[in-house]
Amino acid sequence: MSLPKIELWDNARRRDTRREPSRTAPRHSRPSTRLVLAEDAFVSMLYMERRRAERAQRRFVLMLVDVKKLVERGQASSGLSKITNALAKATRETDTIGWYLQDSMIGVIGTELGDAKPKTVQESMLAKVRGAFEGAISPERIMEISVSFHFFPEEWEEGDSDHSANIALYPDLSRPQQSKRFALAVKRAMDIVGSAAALIVLSPLYAAVTLAVKLTSKGPVLFKQERLGQYGKTFTVLKFRSMRTDCDAKIHQEYVNQFISGKVDGKGCETGTPVFKIQKDPRITSIGRFIRKTSLDELPQFWNVLRGDMSLVGPRPPIGYEFRAYDVWHRRRVLEIKPGITGLWQVEGRSRTKFDDMVRLDLKYASAWSIWLDVRILLQTPAAVLIGTGAH
Repeated sequence: MSLPKIELWDNARRRDTRREPSRTAPRHSRPSTRLVLAEDAFVSMLYMERRRAERAQRRFVLMLVDVKKLVERGQASSGLSKITNALAKATRETDTIGWYLQDSMIGVIGTELGDAKPKTVQESMLAKVRGAFEGAISPERIMEISVSFHFFPEEWEEGDSDHSANIALYPDLSRPQQSKRFALAVKRAMDIVGSAAALIVLSPLYAAVTLAVKLTSKGPVLFKQERLGQYGKTFTVLKFRSMRTDCDAKIHQEYVNQFISGKVDGKGCETGTPVFKIQKDPRITSIGRFIRKTSLDELPQFWNVLRGDMSLVGPRPPIGYEFRAYDVWHRRRVLEIKPGITGLWQVEGRSRTKFDDMVRLDLKYASAWSIWLDVRILLQTPAAVLIGTGAH
């Protein structure tokens, strides 16, 4: 979770400075020996700390100190060294200090938080930083500095509808390298051309499925559901309706929670193949069972791809209650790449029976992603659909 930026010098302290002389650092104060990392090194350390936190189930806080106004006023040389020295004195030796944004924002990674509440951690760190700054730089400069706190792992409550990730914790993902920007542009071009072509070429099939759904059950042809896209941003996914309109989602929610926690292995009772959906679901209509088996219910998602909510290739977009059941490391499948209609699990991983194995395939795709990998998965998808292994 993240908390709003905080001005280090509040109104009460500003009034006090009119009566008291400003305090500055002693001329002969010894500079700190703490290393202040460059931007690339600090972002790499933040990435590694997230990985450690996932494995060890430990929390950390990222404190960001915005010094952009000081730099813009040309006070970088005189003020920044004092600020970094003050931060070094106000934080523990085990905390990591570095440039989150070079010459604009300084970051501090604080670990070993224990069970302390975010508000308690924030108040403690803010008091130490404020005291260190008061003894190092003038009140006028302090008033130009703001601080924000960002805790990992992020926490969501049962009723939360917004599962958006705190991008401040993922600069390595939100600032793609120049080489990746070109590849991502090519991927987006493939999505636009591919989805537009599919919508046009498959229009007779769309019409046939629309008619079949309309004639066999009451209700709308399309099923709309809120899903989570990249960085946890919500979007409305489209599918041909395969269930009755009076269904309770609690049945699926309970099954998904058990599947993610490993209490069920996801094997179909007849074929022995793993599935992420309930077998012999009483909510499914007669035509719904057929369009699910043939993956025809997914065809409207080409419109989601054309809109940019999804990609042709990527992990399956989760539902909100599914995401809340995730372990911390499971969330990476939502963060690291845009969701897709087909993916590595659909063409290679249907022999995997555990949710953890499915997630590992999604993360493998995200880390090894390339245009050629997308092309290979797209070429393998028709065969996987025709065979129908794991489709229910």
